[in-house]
Amino acid sequence: MTTSHRATQALLSTAAIVSVLAAATNSAAAQGTTTNEPQSQAAAVYYVAPGGSDSATGTKDAPWASIAHAQSIAEPGDTVYFRGGTYTYSHASTSCASQTARVDAVTLNKSGASGSPIRYWAYPGENPVFDFSDMTDDCRIKGFDVTGSWIHLKGLEIAGVPQNNTLNHESWGVWNSGSNNTYEHLDIHDITGPGLFLQDGGDNLVLNTDSHDNYDAKSSSGAGTNADGFGAHIPADNPGNVFRGNRAWNNSDDGFDLISARSSVTIESSWAWSSGYVPGTDTRAGDGNGFKAGGYGGEYVDYGVKHTVRQSVAFNNGAAGFYANHHPVANDFFNNTGYDNHPDFNMLGVSPSGESTGLGNLRNNIAYGGTLTSNMTGTDSSHNTWDLGTPLSDGQFQSTSSTGWDAPRQADGSLPSLPNLRPTSTGDLIDEGTDVDLPYKGEAPDLGAFEVR
Repeated sequence: MTTSHRATQALLSTAAIVSVLAAATNSAAAQGTTTNEPQSQAAAVYYVAPGGSDSATGTKDAPWASIAHAQSIAEPGDTVYFRGGTYTYSHASTSCASQTARVDAVTLNKSGASGSPIRYWAYPGENPVFDFSDMTDDCRIKGFDVTGSWIHLKGLEIAGVPQNNTLNHESWGVWNSGSNNTYEHLDIHDITGPGLFLQDGGDNLVLNTDSHDNYDAKSSSGAGTNADGFGAHIPADNPGNVFRGNRAWNNSDDGFDLISARSSVTIESSWAWSSGYVPGTDTRAGDGNGFKAGGYGGEYVDYGVKHTVRQSVAFNNGAAGFYANHHPVANDFFNNTGYDNHPDFNMLGVSPSGESTGLGNLRNNIAYGGTLTSNMTGTDSSHNTWDLGTPLSDGQFQSTSSTGWDAPRQADGSLPSLPNLRPTSTGDLIDEGTDVDLPYKGEAPDLGAFEVR
C-alpha cells in the first residue's frame, strides 16, 4: 500500500479509530488486563463484508471481500472490521500433500507489534460467521491457522471445520502457534476436533470465548475422542498462556485439556459442562473431563510444570470435573465448584517411581453431588468442603439448576450473571476459605467459584 493511500484511510476513519481506542481501553479495564493496546496516530481502519470486493478501497462503503486480502494490507495497530453475514469456505489455501497433511482455510501469518496488534474484529452489533462446513479437502483442516504474533481476534463466529477421512485424529477451529495473541468473545462450534488449540507460543490470552458442540465422528482413535472445547499442548519456554472467562459445553471429549503442556497454563473464571457425550445426547463418547489439568501420557516425567485452575465451575461432565490426569507435580486448584461429576475432583497423579498417588494443592473448593473426590491421599488439601465437613444441600445455593449456563453474555462479553451454584449469602459457604491471593469481600474468602459477600 502507498503512503498516500494509508493516509487517506486514516483520514476516512478518524471517528472509527477513536471508537476502537475507547473500546479497547474499556475492555481492558473491565477484564483487568494490563495493556490498553494503544494505536498510533497513523493506524488505519478497514472493512470486510460478504459481497465486498478485494479490488475495492476497504472503506465502510466499499469493503473488501476476504480476510486474506485484509491481512496483505493491514499493518501493526490497524483494525479490520468484519460486517455481519456468512463468510463461506469450500477449500483450503493450499492443496493436501497427503491425506494426513495439514492445510489452512484462513492463515494469519503477519504479526502486529507490542502495543500495536493487528485487530480482526466483528463490527459492533453485528455477527460475522466464518463457515467452514463446505470444505472438501481430504486431509487435516485448520479453520484459522494463526502463526503470527500480536494478533487480536474478537467477536467472530467460527463453525463447521470438517474431517473428510478417517485417517486423522481431528481438525481444528483455531490453531495458534504465535505469541501475545488475544482471542476474545469468539463463538466456536461444530468443529470435528478442538475448538481452540494452543499448539505453541507464550503470553496468549483466550478471553470470554465459547467452544461447544464439537464432535469428531471420523476420528482415527474412535468417534468423539479428540473434540475438546479448548486445548493447550505447548512446549517448554512458552509461559503466560491464560484462559479467562470461557465456556466449554457439549464437547465429545474434554472441556479444557492441558495434556503434554510443558509450560504453565492458567485457567480462571471458566465453566465446563456436559463433556464426554455425543452433543445433544446421553451417549458417552470421549474422556469427559471438565478440566484436564496436565499429564504426559500416564508416565512420570521430570519436566512437568504446575498449572493453575481457579474460580471455575465444572458440572454434569461424563467423568471428572477437575482432573489431574497422572500429572507428575501438584497443580493449584483454588476456589472451584464441582457439581454432579464423576468425581468432582480426581487428583490422580504419578510419583517418581511411576506409582499412582494423589497430587494437588486444593483450597476453598466445593464438591457437591455425584462422587465428591478420588485419589486425595498425598494431596495438600485444606479449607475445602470435604476437609471442613461443611453440610451441603441444595439450600446452600441460590440455584442448582443445570440449565441457563449458555445464556447470552453480557454486553462487554463477560460471563452472564446467574444464580446457578452461587452460595446463599447467609449459608455455611460464606467466609469459610483461606487467603490464596484472590480478591474477596468479607472476613475470609467464600468457598467455591463465586465470591458472594
